[in-house]
Amino acid sequence: MSTPVTTAVPATIRRLLVGRSLSLLGTAMIPTALILAIIEATDSGTAVGVVLACELIPQLLLLPIGGVIADRLRPQRLAFAADVVRGLVQLAIGVELLLGSMQILHLAILSAIAGAAIAIGTPTMSPLVIATVPERDRLRVNGQLGMARGLALVVGPGVVGLLIVTVGAGWLFVVIAAVFFAGGALLGGLRTAARPARSKEATFVRDLVEGWTEVRKRRWFWTNLLGHGVSNLTAGIFMTLGPLIAIRVLGGEISWVIIYQCGMVGMIIGSFLAPRLPIARPLIATSLGGAVFALPLAAFAIPGPVWLNAAAYFVAMLGLGILNTLWQTVMQQQFPPQTLARADSYDALLSFAARPLGLALAAPVAMMTSESTVLIFAAVLVGGFNVALLALPDVRRMPLRSAPEAAAVPVEMPTTAQATDTEKTSPRSSA
Repeated sequence: MSTPVTTAVPATIRRLLVGRSLSLLGTAMIPTALILAIIEATDSGTAVGVVLACELIPQLLLLPIGGVIADRLRPQRLAFAADVVRGLVQLAIGVELLLGSMQILHLAILSAIAGAAIAIGTPTMSPLVIATVPERDRLRVNGQLGMARGLALVVGPGVVGLLIVTVGAGWLFVVIAAVFFAGGALLGGLRTAARPARSKEATFVRDLVEGWTEVRKRRWFWTNLLGHGVSNLTAGIFMTLGPLIAIRVLGGEISWVIIYQCGMVGMIIGSFLAPRLPIARPLIATSLGGAVFALPLAAFAIPGPVWLNAAAYFVAMLGLGILNTLWQTVMQQQFPPQTLARADSYDALLSFAARPLGLALAAPVAMMTSESTVLIFAAVLVGGFNVALLALPDVRRMPLRSAPEAAAVPVEMPTTAQATDTEKTSPRSSA
């Protein structure tokens, strides 16, 4: 059954969408800005790797902890704090660049602080959605958030390029800081019900164990997490070898720009289509959405003409847009609200870890074998693993509640021993 798309957007949902879009835009601007700032300060490729690693390591270490905290506290407060901290980090980088006193040690420390903020803020998004969006509208809102993510990936690097040549690297980071401050203010101003009192037995360690237990007992969830890890691993391989092949064989940098932008357009369209497609079994669609990432890997292994590679990447990212939207909605329907952030943190953890691994392994393994061998192996791996998920009955049978069905589901009020918002299915007016 196709989900009706409503046109009215309550103020609370609009505030969520704009605030999250600003946060996504700031996030999309940072990698390009950071690389340009490091090159300007040191002209060292090694320094780029060190700084990026300093941001990644805290994310991997702290994401499960961030999930516990997000399930204990009001998500809008954590989202606000995370964006403000990230804004302060960008502001500090901008000030150092403007003063001409940038040092790699300072940049590494600031990046580590930003990584910790990302680990705390990332698990808040699904709890924010269920705390502010009625269940019947969540698929649509998740699709809009997916479109915002795709648009940020398209617009962010372009804005960075424009600002770097007009106002310079220092003011660029000041602008990024302002974007985070604005996004944090909007998210922090969302009104949700207070968390009920927690049981005295609900210790931090117990909550951490409970989150893992919730993940482990759902086979459909942890097997799909492995699929997402494989997809991110092969995406890292593609993002390493794809540009090299495009520049060397397909006509230079412009060919990669065309291919990449086609992929981002595909992601936006996929996020737009997901709420509008008559999808009754969402995990079948997400498995197929992950499997089609084999197409650009195989296309670059040949490699074919630019239009073929662009079309393959477009289809792959179209599938990713559908996958992300449906996956977030299924999680929000199937996990108890008081454990959702912890589940989301494990999803993010595997994704954050797998992509850098693919980035790191692609070039060395290609040198020992060949680029085509690595790409074909990655294509078989991602296609085969995601299609194999369809063998699980849990995956084939998982339903997606449509808007009328969601509206008919009664609201279950949590007890005081549960760590959840008391109002998950009806939004409140924003401040």
